[in-house]
Amino acid sequence: MTARKGSADVIVRMWEARAEPYGFADLITWVCDTALPELEHDPLHLSSEVFSSTDHRVVVVSKWRSSPRPLPEPPAMLVARPPHSWDFTQVDR
Repeated sequence: MTARKGSADVIVRMWEARAEPYGFADLITWVCDTALPELEHDPLHLSSEVFSSTDHRVVVVSKWRSSPRPLPEPPAMLVARPPHSWDFTQVDR
């Protein structure tokens, strides 16, 4: 069996935070109005999408040419725990 190679052309970063229930709408606003605008001017940034769930999670999926920049730390009073992030590369299939 041959291992499949990942494509190094684009790095996808998934960032996830669980909001405090009272801070859910404010966390979404912070992500959209504060955090993402700081990244979107980076020439390595390709695109970003924001998702939310019924259990108060906010997920940002951003695509980068290389070297993804981290989102800034959200206001502590809006999150139930520190955010997590993971980097992915596409698998050629």
